[in-house]
Amino acid sequence: MLVAIAWIVRAHHVRMRIEGDAPISVEEVRAVFPKATELRPDAGDRAGMFVWDNEGHQLGYVLRTSPISDDVIGYRGWTDTLVAFDPALHVVGVRLRSSQDTREHVGDVREDRYFLKSWNGKTWDSVARTTPEQAGIEGVSGATMTSMALAEGIMRRLRAADAALAVRPQPVRFGWMDAGLVAIILAALVLAFVGTYGKPWLRRGFQVLVIGYVGFAAGAPLAQSLFAGWAQNGAPWRSAPALVLLAAAALAVPWATRKPLYCHQLCPHGAAQELLGHYAPRRWRLTVPKRFAAGLRWLPPLLLGLVLIIAILGLPLDLAHLEPFDAYSLRAAGAATLGIAVVGLIASLFVPMAYCRYGCPTGALLEFVRAHGPTDRFGRRDLAALLLVALAEGLAWKYQAIHAWLLSGT
Repeated sequence: MLVAIAWIVRAHHVRMRIEGDAPISVEEVRAVFPKATELRPDAGDRAGMFVWDNEGHQLGYVLRTSPISDDVIGYRGWTDTLVAFDPALHVVGVRLRSSQDTREHVGDVREDRYFLKSWNGKTWDSVARTTPEQAGIEGVSGATMTSMALAEGIMRRLRAADAALAVRPQPVRFGWMDAGLVAIILAALVLAFVGTYGKPWLRRGFQVLVIGYVGFAAGAPLAQSLFAGWAQNGAPWRSAPALVLLAAAALAVPWATRKPLYCHQLCPHGAAQELLGHYAPRRWRLTVPKRFAAGLRWLPPLLLGLVLIIAILGLPLDLAHLEPFDAYSLRAAGAATLGIAVVGLIASLFVPMAYCRYGCPTGALLEFVRAHGPTDRFGRRDLAALLLVALAEGLAWKYQAIHAWLLSGT
């Protein structure tokens, strides 16, 4: 279920990167490809849509010039254009989608079929590598600025894709900070399976190391902002390989062995809470009423739902402000993050591991995947995960309607 959620978020983000707030429709594409029945997003740097018919044949490829070309201004505004290619990436059609230019100028361009056919037969590379003037593109009489801005926008859009395609993948960077993090992960694995019974000093010493290195030095606590960003854009295994390994271990080890590796061994905020709770006087400890505790346990999954809503709808809310983990990167910590961190640590003096038990969405996420052996059945956590899948799919499906509703309310 969690893989399904990540896939939905990724697919939605790719589609939004390609389509923005004005998605290309099958009906629109049929003006060039009459047999089109399906559009499939291209997750590559060309950022267009593959066009397919109902027999499973690729008919061609389409893209829109906006928003990359939005800084190309005609008479008074930008123009968004649909460019269609055959499977070999030869232009087979150009259609004006929308424009912020004057209605009269836009109408003149839309009615000039000769101008819109100026690119037909040209290859992607030939359009991208020549200016409209060099290609012999002539503006529409009476709407020269609008038409030439459209032509410039097409060239700019294809050139931007070529520039992205030409960028070489960055090399894998594995530095001393990564080496230290890998060493701590290996040590945590040993402690998780061997234990520290009879050696409390080893447990406390490792917790201090986790707080100092994983938290403050490496700035590598796992968080919802991290997971949501990776679901949208991919994991940075080239630039931060040890951090990706940490996330992989945090997900795989509890699934395969029932051991909550990250929460019990590698979370700096969990280690700080456990240390404070250990040294706090026993007379400070409070008992949370059962009904109140039962209600609080719904907070982490509800926060996971909020994370999904923010991630898919692109709301202007920083996910880092929902958790305390950025507090360990002091320069990046905001007031909300610091507040949650401080309140959670103070609460741990009175209720052991208070934040972990009642407020941590990342802990809830990792608990979803933890195996419980023969007693595993479809239970409340599975139902919660299934509801999150439904929420993600519903938000992605009805994104345009929700987006329009949100805009109407502002």
